[in-house]
Amino acid sequence: MSLLELIAAADARGLAASGTACLDRCLPQPAGAADPDPLRPLWAGCADPRDWPARLAEARAALAALPDPPESVRRVAKLLGEAPADRSGQELRAWADACSALALDLHCAHDAARADATELVARCRAGDPEGAGPLLSGEAVRQTRILEMLAETGGDAPMGAGLRQVRDASTEGRRVLRAAVSRRARVPR
Repeated sequence: MSLLELIAAADARGLAASGTACLDRCLPQPAGAADPDPLRPLWAGCADPRDWPARLAEARAALAALPDPPESVRRVAKLLGEAPADRSGQELRAWADACSALALDLHCAHDAARADATELVARCRAGDPEGAGPLLSGEAVRQTRILEMLAETGGDAPMGAGLRQVRDASTEGRRVLRAAVSRRARVPR
């Protein structure tokens, strides 16, 4: 299934966790004494829908407290501000979809410069990664794997089932992007 199909089929828990994971991978290495994991509260809200509104508010406050955030953090904060307080319905699906698109867009931006980035992201979301760079295609694969893991642990599974594996996969993806950004920063242009 394509990313678009997986998002369309995901339950509320899957949408909340996949959206959170996408935003988590978009955060750069924290500067100075900044919280290294400002979205940590939101992960707890993915496990229990009753905690979602309070945890969402905590994550928003953590990002708002960052001084002079880079563009990627501002984009994450904007999407976090648009997250529905009620973890259900079409608003949650639209939010998770937007989080997916943002993560792919940011990964594409750190691949080799491409004039057709919008088209590449759209194609990757539809299941056709041909011509995508390694960061973009890797992120599309990661998002697909995460949504599939969440679907496998849905239904009658305990509320937090599978979230640890999803968070681990997301953390690894964040390391990959941060390493690529760091390498690009060291290479003279």
